[in-house]
Amino acid sequence: MASFKEIISTLPRRKGWTDSNNDLFLYRGFWCYSFFIEGVMSAQQNFQSQPSDIVICSAPKTGTTWLKSLTFAIVTRTTFDDSTSPLLANLSHDCVPFLEVDLAQSSTNRDPKNPLLATHVPYSSLPRSIIDSSCKIVYICRNPKDSFVSFYHFIARLSASKDMKPVALEEAFELYCQGVSNYGPYWDHVLGFWKASLDRPDKIFFLKYEEMIEDTVLYIKKLADFIGYPFSSEEIKKGSVDKIVSMCSFENLSNLEVNKSGKHREGTPGVIENKIYFRKGKVGDWENYLTPEMAAQLDSITLQKLNGSGLTL
Repeated sequence: MASFKEIISTLPRRKGWTDSNNDLFLYRGFWCYSFFIEGVMSAQQNFQSQPSDIVICSAPKTGTTWLKSLTFAIVTRTTFDDSTSPLLANLSHDCVPFLEVDLAQSSTNRDPKNPLLATHVPYSSLPRSIIDSSCKIVYICRNPKDSFVSFYHFIARLSASKDMKPVALEEAFELYCQGVSNYGPYWDHVLGFWKASLDRPDKIFFLKYEEMIEDTVLYIKKLADFIGYPFSSEEIKKGSVDKIVSMCSFENLSNLEVNKSGKHREGTPGVIENKIYFRKGKVGDWENYLTPEMAAQLDSITLQKLNGSGLTL
């Protein structure tokens, strides 16, 4: 049987967003770096989902760090409070295992008491056991303009930390519009989960970053209900929800020592400084980076792609 590397070498490829020779490959309709495709292929073969699993799904840079923090805080609130939570000493990505890296080889490489895992894999390429089991999926998406700008800055900061250069913002923008970004096309990623959430509303909870920013308390309660960890009226009276909101706020998380100076996956080739995951956490920051023409181009692609789906971004 051909190895994953051999299969990947036959896939269509395009230049990535940096000056390195790190190409993106087209796998089952999505562009991805080979390291992650190997993880996806491996997870499809090996990962066995448990009915109690809660899978946080997203395209990159759509609010994943925040959603992982909130969900982890909801699920662990009887064990920890806002002064003892592991989130105060660890990046949320270190509290929630990542399917295509941490769990690709084995489903058991995790704390049995923690039902959470996360992935950027599109719905169509999720391991069958996640689709078929009764586990819950929580998906978050974000306005494509903000998502692009956030992704570009993430790549730029990551490149700088590894002595590489990103391509110019304009070039990355053209690639993004063509769907060529890690786990892109972005619109197809969102639509895959959107359509699945309409078919299976009991299994998939579909969130928008902008709505969560607007009314975080409301959506945390809905999220807790959906994943089977509802807040009692007693907890709500005691302010448990508000405590989670403030503990997981951008201001609080980005100012923690671990997120200013710590490193994610230290000692591996994939090491990333934690601070790279925190930039602004704002809605509408794209206005500072995209020309009106670029914004109009992205809006028009979005309208065209989402046409008839019932979804707006």
